[in-house]
Amino acid sequence: MNPFDYEVDILPLSAADGGGYTAVAPELPGCRSDGETPQEALDNIYDAIGCWIEAAREMGRPVPQPRRAAA
Repeated sequence: MNPFDYEVDILPLSAADGGGYTAVAPELPGCRSDGETPQEALDNIYDAIGCWIEAAREMGRPVPQPRRAAA
């Protein structure tokens, strides 16, 4: 599975949370990352998605199929 096939939501973090942006892969429970810029958050979440998939496979857990086709 390709990390780039998964939907990603990028949201700004409040100043109280340190600022920057958070990125979440809603199809993969607990898979999130952050970055100083939206692009950095996006780059980081793709790394996190790859790690999430690898860890799930190592533990014998199912990996959800992406809900949407890649653009």
